Amino acid sequence: MQYLRLSMLMLRRDWRAGELYVLILALIIAISGMTTVAFFADRVDKTLSQESNQLLGADLLIISTRPLSEHYAEEAQRRDLDIAKVTQFPSMVSNGDNNQLVQVKAVTDGYPLRGKLHLAGASAEPGNRVTTRIPKQGTLWFDEKMLAYMDLRRGDPLEIGAIQLTASALIMREPDHSVGFIHIAPRVMINAADLPATGLIQEGSRVTYQLLIAGEFSAVEAYRSWAEKQIKAVERIEGIRDARPEIKSALERAEKFLNLSALVSVVLAAAAIALAVRRFTQRHLDGCAIMRSMGASQHGLFILYLFYFIALGMIASLIGCLIGFAAQEVLTAWLSDLADTAMPLPSYLPAVHGFLVCIVLLLGFALPPILNLRSVPALRVLRRDIGMPNTHSVTGYLLGLATLSLLFLWKAGDLKLGLFTIAGFIIAVAVFGLIGLVLVKVLSGLRRQTGSAWRYGLANIRRRAISSIVQAVSLGLGFMALLVLTLVQDDLIKNWHTTLPPDAPNHFLVNIQSDQLPLLENFFNQHTIETPPTFPMVRGRLVEINNKKITPEDYDDPHAANHVRRDFNLSWSAELPQDNLLVHGDWWDPEHTLTEPIVSLEEGIARTLRVKPGDQLTFDIAGSTFSATIINLRKVEWDSFRVNFFVIAPPGFLENYPVNYVSSFYLPPSDAKTMHELVKAFPNILVIDVAAVVKQVQEMIQQLSRAIEFVFLFTLMAGFIVLYAAIAATQDERIREAAIFRTLGAKRKQLTRAWAAEFVILGGLAGLFASAGASLLGYAIGNHVLHLVYSFNPWIWVIGVCVGTAGVLIAGMIGTRTTLTTPPLLTLRKIG
Repeated sequence: MQYLRLSMLMLRRDWRAGELYVLILALIIAISGMTTVAFFADRVDKTLSQESNQLLGADLLIISTRPLSEHYAEEAQRRDLDIAKVTQFPSMVSNGDNNQLVQVKAVTDGYPLRGKLHLAGASAEPGNRVTTRIPKQGTLWFDEKMLAYMDLRRGDPLEIGAIQLTASALIMREPDHSVGFIHIAPRVMINAADLPATGLIQEGSRVTYQLLIAGEFSAVEAYRSWAEKQIKAVERIEGIRDARPEIKSALERAEKFLNLSALVSVVLAAAAIALAVRRFTQRHLDGCAIMRSMGASQHGLFILYLFYFIALGMIASLIGCLIGFAAQEVLTAWLSDLADTAMPLPSYLPAVHGFLVCIVLLLGFALPPILNLRSVPALRVLRRDIGMPNTHSVTGYLLGLATLSLLFLWKAGDLKLGLFTIAGFIIAVAVFGLIGLVLVKVLSGLRRQTGSAWRYGLANIRRRAISSIVQAVSLGLGFMALLVLTLVQDDLIKNWHTTLPPDAPNHFLVNIQSDQLPLLENFFNQHTIETPPTFPMVRGRLVEINNKKITPEDYDDPHAANHVRRDFNLSWSAELPQDNLLVHGDWWDPEHTLTEPIVSLEEGIARTLRVKPGDQLTFDIAGSTFSATIINLRKVEWDSFRVNFFVIAPPGFLENYPVNYVSSFYLPPSDAKTMHELVKAFPNILVIDVAAVVKQVQEMIQQLSRAIEFVFLFTLMAGFIVLYAAIAATQDERIREAAIFRTLGAKRKQLTRAWAAEFVILGGLAGLFASAGASLLGYAIGNHVLHLVYSFNPWIWVIGVCVGTAGVLIAGMIGTRTTLTTPPLLTLRKIG
């Protein structure tokens, strides 16, 4: 307690004396910048997930082939969650002599819980209209396919089971229509209250029961955790990530971009704190020497400063977290049109992270100087030329680097992204330091060929070589982080946009027969549409792994059990598909004749089923078995919206099984009439419209781009404090130099020019380091983490060097302005 009281007294004294302004400002801005990113990223992530759930009609689905127990709905209502029920099944409907197999959807009040239901406008009300109602009892709503198949119109009676319902509205779009490949037949929607009277649901009927759940993000997640423990073999839980792999891919990539933004704040925090702590320790040498001369032990000084920095970190964390929360509220207000729905409040975790990061960063970079401060000899009281010992300097740098690496892994939220970033910055620090030493020696040799100002500037850098290199590397890391977040991030997002162009496929054709391929090609030629590629598809159910029979009950993971329960789509190809990347093993040689069946598996499904290359899979295909060995794993870019498969075999093994073909293509919304003609010409082909999914993913990318651009404004403030801390780190030394030189007759203009030359050299080195590091780090993150093609941008080098030079020069001249106004006599008296 005695050490704690003394450390608090020291903290209050230093605050009043202005000793802590640079350090606490660095901490506050670093933590506020980081928590602003974390708070806002948390809200954006929840909003993107929530808006994506509009494609699902809810935040969560519980699906079963048998009636769901009422305890699921009761528990959801107990947790104040909204619910709705959907019952789906195939059935024949008739309108006079016209009969048609349709997908019947019976819904309860509240459907949909997320998203909007669009109906065709009445004759006096052109365009689509959004409704919040469901069909009234005695009526049904029908989709556009019913127009093509049955020529159905509003007001027509339609017999469905034992009752007759009136067709009252045309459904233009419903939220959950494009999720999965289950809604492939014409569909009608009825009120659930009419379902018992139809008499259609009997023992053995193919019925899918769904419970739709929506509410606050945390409440839904808590409910999901509860429900997963109650789930039965015939039931499954789905969120938007489970329902469509392309949505999952887009969301994961969005999270990585946001995590990249958060990492920038961590880098800037480390650079600012390292520079600020350096000045702090230089200013406390005398105090430590006096305490040592009065009998203070090394252990006592260590405990004293440990309490000091912990208290400082707690204060800075509290202020920084409050500023971060307020800043993200302002940012959310600026982006009020980011989402159609209100953005949910962030969780408390970013604040906890802010406290932990502040303490860890502060101790990681302040602990080694503390160890050096406790070793200051008492003789410094008499001999002021004795400086701080550097016994723990190497330890300090290693501890700071280790701390920063742990924070990278934590904040990245992705092991690969964290490791690439850590490796990039470690390599950058090592290479920048070596290059800096070489350049300092080379530039020092040019002193005689330059003017007096440049000669003095080069001499200063040479005399403070280690300090100058540390400043240049710290500034370089700060600028590098900003370049990654601005120019490189902009290039990556542009490339992300190109991965999902405006003409991304928005229609799938399924169940194309072999003899229809030339007829389909003629149809596209007649309508001046480029013939899309077709891919063979064989459906089979996974029944054995390594000659051991498997069932859904063998897997605790509901996703794995669901894959075992469903049929797989298998295909064959001689070449690696366009949107696939090999992550393990080699692709087969098309020229080499294979004798044993082999397959290529998508890495995600391999991880889910816990299989690996070398394992054997057995599929049941129309009563026959097909066994093959996994030869390689692929990563599939699902958000390309092109045709892709979990399982691909070489040609020659699947051709004798029942096969149909699948294709995807882009059709402008204005050509909807073409789809009606295609349905009439090929009634067996299932046309799946995924335009809503494509539009949603494109909007998500746009929203994310805007979010990152606005977040950059706050990380820019952290960049300024790095620059300010770098200038302030040598402020005391410059004041003493200015006093001595002015006493010897130097003019202010001469000192100004000399310092300007020094700042230009430091800024140029920092800009050079930043440009090189940003280019390499952008390439590594783009190609190996986000799987985007990163294009080299030469403007990064021009902008990096120019901004680095100009920034350090301007900040340095502003920061040293008071140095030249300090009376030399006052400085000399302090030195004496």
